[in-house]
Amino acid sequence: MKQLDINGFQVVHNDDTKGAGIVIINTCGFIKDAKEESINTILHYIKAKQQGIIDWLIVMGCLSQRYRDELRAEMPEVDEYFGSADISSVVRFLGADYRKELVGERLLTTPSHYAYLKISEGCDRRCSFCAIPLMRGRHRSKAIEDIEYEACKLAGGGVKELILIAQDLTYYGVDLYHRQKLSELLNRLSDIRGLDWIRLHYAYPANFPFDILPVIRERENICNYIDIPFQHISDKVLKLMKRRITKQQIYDLIEKIRSEIPGITLRTTLMTGHPGEDQDDFDQLRQFVSQIQFDRLGVFTYSQEEDTWSANNLSDNIPEREKQNRANLIMKIQNEISAELNDKKTGSLLSVLIDRVEGEYFIGRTEADSPEVDNEVLIRRNEQQIKTGKFYTVKITSAMDYDLYGEIVQ
Repeated sequence: MKQLDINGFQVVHNDDTKGAGIVIINTCGFIKDAKEESINTILHYIKAKQQGIIDWLIVMGCLSQRYRDELRAEMPEVDEYFGSADISSVVRFLGADYRKELVGERLLTTPSHYAYLKISEGCDRRCSFCAIPLMRGRHRSKAIEDIEYEACKLAGGGVKELILIAQDLTYYGVDLYHRQKLSELLNRLSDIRGLDWIRLHYAYPANFPFDILPVIRERENICNYIDIPFQHISDKVLKLMKRRITKQQIYDLIEKIRSEIPGITLRTTLMTGHPGEDQDDFDQLRQFVSQIQFDRLGVFTYSQEEDTWSANNLSDNIPEREKQNRANLIMKIQNEISAELNDKKTGSLLSVLIDRVEGEYFIGRTEADSPEVDNEVLIRRNEQQIKTGKFYTVKITSAMDYDLYGEIVQ
């Protein structure tokens, strides 16, 4: 987007305004639902092109990286397909000048006060169910200096919250520096003026870098928050998933994190319906969720992805309805946990970052909440001069299962 902007294009994100000259769709090919959403979006804009509403249609990203030939055959109306790493090719295809000196420069697609920053690309883990290595390739860390430069640019532009993402945060630095370097990266990023929150997403549980825990504990602007997708707890299913970790190791990891950082918010993602998951395995998963009491939790059902180990070697013989029923049961447990944890916050004072205005409420988040996926704090609009992108002290007046209600403390 920044490359095109510098070349004189007027660039907007997620804008369905009629009459756009060129539409570029960035696709996802991770699981079935994401593929369907991508394809439906392409079909929507093919129709717009046929109606003369838009002039050019370009598709890029993971889906076209993996299925370019099939997409081209099925949807020839698209002017060109590009892969997930073909940014320079897209820019040149549009007749613009790709400028290497702009690497790291960007236009935000989020509100101006927070931004996602990818610290590496690809994954070496080869989980049996996951197609990411097929689409994104081997793990490739960005240099610390490059990440630091981009973070400084973002902070200078008003970003207060930096959300670090990767397919695997845990592996950061191994390929480039021959050892895990996430703790050093966190130390350097936390020194950047203007960054009030630094948040960690997608830390692989196996070979977890324990040296990041004192950094998170001691640095005030690193959120006491880690997203660790455990996927399952049964040793049998973990082995089938090729997760390189055992049930006991997972329990030990959680205990160590919580002992070193009391009160830390743990988010995880779980999967139901992986081939081989029987009732005993699922019962272990339910017990795990009930016992650990995760602050934040999401569930998705197994989706067979071609050319993955699971697809090639295991039969996807659990009915979709059963997969979803199991997911629903997990979320029912989590709903009760979340409601109980939220209720305990009633009457407390929390620092809240205001994201947006919606209807009668200002919508914000606490340190324990990442945008779009976690809980929110709702503050009724009144005569107070509340601004988005600002921090306020909020007294929590009531709670629901996934939301808190509060009022600004003067």
